[in-house]
Amino acid sequence: MKKMLCLSLWGMAAFAWGAEAIPVVRAPAGSEAPMEAVQLYSQDELLTWIEQGTHLKRVKDDKCQLTQDIEARASVMKIPAYQFLWGDMLAWGVCTGSNAELGISYLREAADQGLAPALEQLGRYYWKGILVQKDLQRAEVMLREAAGAGFTKAQIEWVEFLVAGHGSPLDYESAYRWLHNAVIGDKQLHQKAASLLSRLASKMPDNVVTRAKAMH
Repeated sequence: MKKMLCLSLWGMAAFAWGAEAIPVVRAPAGSEAPMEAVQLYSQDELLTWIEQGTHLKRVKDDKCQLTQDIEARASVMKIPAYQFLWGDMLAWGVCTGSNAELGISYLREAADQGLAPALEQLGRYYWKGILVQKDLQRAEVMLREAAGAGFTKAQIEWVEFLVAGHGSPLDYESAYRWLHNAVIGDKQLHQKAASLLSRLASKMPDNVVTRAKAMH
């Protein structure tokens, strides 16, 4: 895949399209009820839902009324966050016909633009063999890039990947440093990260662990 700079969740300001929430009017066909204005998602909102894993639920909660707008922002305007959302909708048949092949292609487009959640999700799919055949080499590249972009979910999965015996020992130090310095508010996830760091540390020389923990 293209070598491009990964964008963190907070680094999307460069994509100005769709930055503001835009009211879109929709009404069910044949309905006598007055039309209600549905707010098109701002990028900040959408990226937060993607990070939380609630983006598909939000689309369903909005009764699929924004499907055409989402598709347009993905296919025509090529906004990475919307490419991710539309790709996920296609892959899992949410508010549209299921088309896993096309869905994965949209996720790849978002990843090629450096969207860290897209890199993480594709990396996880290649690691676990979800919708695609297992490919540990692709998984390694994508998870490393997403983790290096500061995406906490990817940092956890990257350490999991290494602890499972995949990847290179040359990546241990940076992987340890990224996760060690991550701020994780969820208690259960925080404990999981601590456990993974302990397991990764057992594979590393003490002086390398000390160096990885040092402030930078």
